Formats: sequence, C-alpha cells, structure tokens
Amino acid sequence: MTIALWCLFFAALLHILSKSPLFMAQVRTEKGYNNSNPRKQQNALTGVGQRALAAHQNQIESFPLFAAGVIVATMLKCHAGAVDILAIAYIVARCVYIYAYVKDIPSFRTAVFMVGYFSSVLLICAPAWADLF
Repeated sequence: MTIALWCLFFAALLHILSKSPLFMAQVRTEKGYNNSNPRKQQNALTGVGQRALAAHQNQIESFPLFAAGVIVATMLKCHAGAVDILAIAYIVARCVYIYAYVKDIPSFRTAVFMVGYFSSVLLICAPAWADLF
C-alpha cells in the first residue's frame, strides 16, 4: 500500500479523532454526554465546544475532496513521490487545523486550511501535471 493510500486511511480515522474534543466538551456539560440526542446537545454548545463541533464538521466536509484526489492520482499512476508529499501535507494540515480551530487561532487556522485544500486540489489535478516529473 502506498503512502498516499495510508494517508487516505488515516484521513478516515480523523473523523473519529476530530470528534474527541467535541465529545469531551459534551461530557463536561452540566448533565454530561447526552447519548439520547447528542446532536441537540452539540447545537447548544458554546465556546470551545462550538469550535470543536465546527472543526469536526469541517473534517468530514474536507474528506471527500481529498479521497477523490488520492484515488485519481493512484488510479492514474501519477508520480508517487509528489502524490505522497501532497497526501502527507493534507494529513499534517488537517491535524494542525483541528488544533487551531479548537484553540481559537483563526488566521493561522485559515492558512492551514488552505494548505490542506490545495493539497487535495493538486491531487485531483495530478494527471495534468504528472508529465512534469
């Protein structure tokens, strides 16, 4: 399995990892975690909990573009080194993004988001630039 495919696997795990700060915020509420209606509880969160929810939702939203990029680049056998670097860049950017979102560092978070986003876009466009390597 290539590094890019391992990154795809790890990106899928980020769904659960990005939920951790959200879960902790829910546990810390007055009534604890509401397993009967967790989404209602999530919508009532403020501060760190609200940012944790947004970070988690954004992780889920960013995954399809990255997954498509890795699949396109892998299926079309684009230059593995460049594809692997872009996949790693996405994973690192997403981990830092979640941290920056929860810790409320908005300008840095936006810059890191752009790194992850453009990594995904470049992966999808890999067939167009594959001949350059």
